[in-house]
Amino acid sequence: MVKVTVCGAAGGIGQPLSLLLKQSDLIDHLSLYDIVNTPGVAADLSHINTKAKVTGHVGAPSLEEAIKDSDVVVIPAGVPRKPGMTRDDLFKINAGIVRDLATAAAKFSPKAFMLIISNPVNSTVPIVAEVFKKHNVYDPKRIFGVTTLDIVRASTFVSSLIGAEAHSLRVPVVGGHSGVTILPLLSQVKGADKLSREQIEAVTNRIQFGGDEVVKAKDGLGSATLSMAYAGARFTFSVLDAIVKHKTVVEYSYVNLEADGEGAASIRAEVGDLEYFSPRVDIGPHGVAKIHPLGSLSSYEKQLLSAAIPELQGNIVKGASFVDTAHL
Repeated sequence: MVKVTVCGAAGGIGQPLSLLLKQSDLIDHLSLYDIVNTPGVAADLSHINTKAKVTGHVGAPSLEEAIKDSDVVVIPAGVPRKPGMTRDDLFKINAGIVRDLATAAAKFSPKAFMLIISNPVNSTVPIVAEVFKKHNVYDPKRIFGVTTLDIVRASTFVSSLIGAEAHSLRVPVVGGHSGVTILPLLSQVKGADKLSREQIEAVTNRIQFGGDEVVKAKDGLGSATLSMAYAGARFTFSVLDAIVKHKTVVEYSYVNLEADGEGAASIRAEVGDLEYFSPRVDIGPHGVAKIHPLGSLSSYEKQLLSAAIPELQGNIVKGASFVDTAHL
């Protein structure tokens, strides 16, 4: 029986994400956890005539029951970024939430695939990893930062410029999951060579800061919830294909590069001593199977990578340090 737990299931991302996951015939038990309103969300979804049994769990006392023996734990929990909120403000709130959920997962579902959506992903993934290390259940092959929204945005934005079909266009986006750490590799996209330098810089900036576009459009009343739910579900479906169907799937995800020692050795020449990065990753039934090198980069993309590395390094240290100073 395949159990998927969504932590933060009553939120702006969690509800549409749970709705999308309810449609999968690979999920037997969809467990929904949040600090409020989860029984109502679960009751609503349980009326949908698809395979998964849905249970709702509310509040800390029910967290063990919600998360125990999960095959996949998806964490969109946390507060969205609002106008005027710094990334440091966001970090302080969401880091504690993610730490507590990771602690429960380490205790009650230590073998689960951990899919981290909560921002800032560049720091929250190291938080989950450090929590698992403290509980002696750490496996870097099973902890993933979900950066799929960057892939989705890139496909949408670039396709309109080069006349391609958005649903089939695959734009490699590597690095991290915020601002200048997001690196679209347009030089590796067929048809993008027709774009001018100005177009490349403009669409790169739009991909990097697409979240700001949504926050502004929602006039401070929300962030990218629906598109993030879609992207999170897409990544979860890929992981389920790997787990249940024993397929090797290809995704871009923010992972510990040591999840594939051989792959890490090859990518080190490109990204230096970064511990975490989002490269092209093969995912199999046991997690990360292979990490691919970045490949050929344009001079502009090399500049982007140089700007991203120190930012990523700071984000990683910030996440790991948060757990080092916490009492678990």
